[in-house]
Amino acid sequence: MKIVVLMEDTCGNPLCEYEHGLSVYVETEKHKILVDTGAGEKTLANARRLGIDLSLVDTAVLSHGHYDHSGGLPAFRSINPDAVIYMQKTALGDYYHGERYIGIDKRIGQLPNIRLLDGDFRIDGELSVFTGITGRRFWPESNLSLSVQLEGQRLQDEFGHEQCLVVQGEKNLLVSGCAHNGILNILDRYRDKYGGCPDAVISGFHMMKKTDYSERETEIICRTAEELKKTRAVFYTGHCTGTKAMELMRPVLKEQMVPIHCGTELWL
Repeated sequence: MKIVVLMEDTCGNPLCEYEHGLSVYVETEKHKILVDTGAGEKTLANARRLGIDLSLVDTAVLSHGHYDHSGGLPAFRSINPDAVIYMQKTALGDYYHGERYIGIDKRIGQLPNIRLLDGDFRIDGELSVFTGITGRRFWPESNLSLSVQLEGQRLQDEFGHEQCLVVQGEKNLLVSGCAHNGILNILDRYRDKYGGCPDAVISGFHMMKKTDYSERETEIICRTAEELKKTRAVFYTGHCTGTKAMELMRPVLKEQMVPIHCGTELWL
C-alpha cells in the first residue's frame, strides 16, 4: 500500500507547497483514494509535482466539514469528474471557530458523484467509513472553541460529521483527518466495529495550541500517549497535532509515532 501526504502544514519535500490543511493519497491493488483535499488548489499542484495523477482516483473521502480539508474538492472535480466522493451529510453544516466561518463551500454538496452519507458505510470489501464516535475519553479541549450554527443558535460542535476511512488488507489502515472526537475514542469505535487495532493510523490529533498548555491539557496529552503506547499501531501524525504535543508524546511513543509532512511517502 502506497501512501503520499499531498498537503500538510509543514514541508517534507522541496517540490511541494505547504499550508494549513491535510490531504492524503492512498493506493492499493484495487483503489486509488484521496482522503481530504487540503484548503485549495496547492494540493493538486503538489500531486503533479510528486508524479501522482489525481484523474485516476476512483474514491475520495472527506473526513469532516472544515475548509482546510475540503477546499481543493472543486479543483479536484474539474480534473476528475468520475471519482465518487463520500462525506457525511452533516458535513455541509455551518461550522465556526469563534466568530470565523470554517465550514466547507456549500457548492461542494452539489458536485456530481457526491454520496451524502448518514452514518457508517461499506464501500466494498476493502474500503469502509465509520462515524458515530460518541466516547469522550480525553476529548480534545481545543474543540471548545469550535461551534455549529443550528436553527439560529450557536452550539458546541459535537463532531457527528467526522468520519474515518478504513482500508482492510494484509495490513489495516485507519485514516482520520483531525481526530476531533479524540484519537482514543476513534480507536475504541474501530475496535467495536472491526475488532482489534489497525496496523497504522494516519491522523492529526487536534492538540495544537498557540499558547502554553494548561496543566490539565498537558496531562491529557501525556495520558493519551500512554494509552496509544498500549496498542500495536504506528501513528503517522501531523497537521493539527502540533509540535509541542509531539514533543510531549515522543518520549512515550518513540518509534510508534512518526511525524508526517507535505510530500511524505509511506509504504505499508
